[in-house]
Amino acid sequence: MGRSARTRRTALTAALVAVTMTVSLTAGCTRHGPADDAHAPHGTPSPTGPAVPADGSLLAVKIDNVPAARPQTGLDAADVVYAEQVEGGLSRLMAVYATTLPKTVGPVRSARESDLELLRQFDEPTLAFSGAQRKLLPLIHQAPVRAESPDEATDAYYRGTDRAAPHNLYLHPARLLPSAPGKAALTTGFRYGPAPLGGTPESARTVRYPSARFTFTWSAGRGGWLVAMDGTPTVTTDGVRPAPATVVVQYVTIRASHYHDALGNSTPYTETVGSGKAEVLRGGRSFDATWSRPSATDGTAFTAVDGSPMNFATGQVWVVFAEAPS
Repeated sequence: MGRSARTRRTALTAALVAVTMTVSLTAGCTRHGPADDAHAPHGTPSPTGPAVPADGSLLAVKIDNVPAARPQTGLDAADVVYAEQVEGGLSRLMAVYATTLPKTVGPVRSARESDLELLRQFDEPTLAFSGAQRKLLPLIHQAPVRAESPDEATDAYYRGTDRAAPHNLYLHPARLLPSAPGKAALTTGFRYGPAPLGGTPESARTVRYPSARFTFTWSAGRGGWLVAMDGTPTVTTDGVRPAPATVVVQYVTIRASHYHDALGNSTPYTETVGSGKAEVLRGGRSFDATWSRPSATDGTAFTAVDGSPMNFATGQVWVVFAEAPS
């Protein structure tokens, strides 16, 4: 599906958002046991067959990121990893897979309203998530995404036995997609190529949320930035340390949405349409940049200080959404 088709959906999705946002909602995630994960199966189903494939669709998976959810599985295979702030100042990840589908990904957790805006830059992406706030679910299922929670694809998910629920829900991507769609599905707007001139030498960079933090440390040997979360080195269940070639700190507006968790905490909404400042880390250097995404159906363009397009290094990209200074 091309940009023209996605543009035709803009009016419908915008109208749905407008209607939904007029209602003050309650219930949702808590810091200890999210109610939205009640939709996920608590047993280990016996797979009976693959889900209906969506040709050309890439896979976006919401991944748990509290300490009880680590180490995660399949994070190193993602093409792009987005880090966002959620309730209580904690963090959650969205891993995007286009060139490789790992055998297993997880732990899978719930979706947020702002995920729908972020995902509209892709053509009919498949969204794997454990559930959502009940009044958000209709909006998810009417958005231009292929929503695949355990309700829709029970055979694609299973509960692990190595940790307690809700931090033990895992996905078999091959049961949602027949194959990885390839690089063409990554309509992020990112450009890859030689680094711009200038920049500042950088050995490590930390981004802080109220109750979480990400640290990226340059490793010349790996040719990437070793990830640590909340002060602990990130290592997957396979023993791999993710080392993205490019890290983007994207300064955005993070505002309160109309959704709340069971304790009354407002769910943050991360605005990814618009423009602002950014920092791009690559090759052991930090580059000042600006970002622009005019509409939800556009990718995000990054521009260097000299006005030229900002190139990323070839390889995995992590984008950390940080709150823009007021």
